[in-house]
Amino acid sequence: MPPMALSGVVTKVGCMNKTATVTVSRYIIHKITGKRIERSKKILTHDERNVLRLEDTVLIRNCPPISARKRFKLEKILKSPETERDLAHQVQAAASQS
Repeated sequence: MPPMALSGVVTKVGCMNKTATVTVSRYIIHKITGKRIERSKKILTHDERNVLRLEDTVLIRNCPPISARKRFKLEKILKSPETERDLAHQVQAAASQS
């Protein structure tokens, strides 16, 4: 399989150790109507340090099989609601102290 990186949203985490479910969405054009349709696929992803949280946007990359269904590894966390919330609190606290 050629190297490929996919971007998706973490939809399930914490049920299995070092594993998260990432939903990768793509758009296709319907052959007859010409409308855009969203197609999605759930992919089991290897998370070595258990850092992923629900609703994180991540970049995953394919790798040799880790288990029967895991074929992707976490490459990078692109956006995390928890991190953004913490940063917003820090900015607000700094503004109130000034």
